[in-house]
Formats: sequence, structure tokens, C-alpha cells
Amino acid sequence: QMQVVDSGGGLVQPGRSLVLSCAASGFTASDNLVQWYRQVPGKERVPVVGIDSMNSILHYKGFTGGRFTVSRGNANNTVYLHLNNLTPEDTAVYYCAANIRGRMVWGKGSLVIVSS
Repeated sequence: QMQVVDSGGGLVQPGRSLVLSCAASGFTASDNLVQWYRQVPGKERVPVVGIDSMNSILHYKGFTGGRFTVSRGNANNTVYLHLNNLTPEDTAVYYCAANIRGRMVWGKGSLVIVSS
């Protein structure tokens, strides 16, 4: 069974950094596009950053400022989302999603709260 489990969220102070994890099972994450989305309460889910099978990093609209990036941990079939210089406006649920030959496999989400 193909699945991804996203984790690592929590409460963080403004200006700090946080790393979220997306652990894949049932498929090889490095062979597929893996994306991170976020959803602010009351708003639609939007893509933040992704990494494709060629290890190209994709920064989506609204997230090209360089604060967020992604990396792979191939040894443990995991993709990481690096959130830097966080602001309260980054408070959201962050979702990992793998695009496996057109099929989207979603994690359940990891809540990040940025507050002092």
C-alpha cells in the first residue's frame, strides 16, 4: 500500500526554522514528484514546493522567496520541508503529496503554528 506520513509540526516562534518530514512507504519517493502543500484555515490548499525525480526543486507561486525548500533523505525514503524565518502568516496545516504516475497520495497533514 502506497502512503506518505507527514510529521514534525508544532509551535514555533517567529523567525525560527522548522523541518517537516514526509516518510514514504510502498513506493520509492526519489522516483516520483513529491510536493508540499499548505492550507490556512478558511482558505484553499496551495502548493508550496516540490522535488521531482530529477531532484529539481520546484518553487510554486507565492513561495519563491527562498524561505522554504525541500530535500530528500533517500536512505530512509523521506522528503523534508525546510521552513525558515517563519512568520505568523505561515501558520497552516502542511501536507505532503506524492504524484505517482498521475495518482496523488496525500499525507494527513502536520499543523505548524507560528506564535510568540
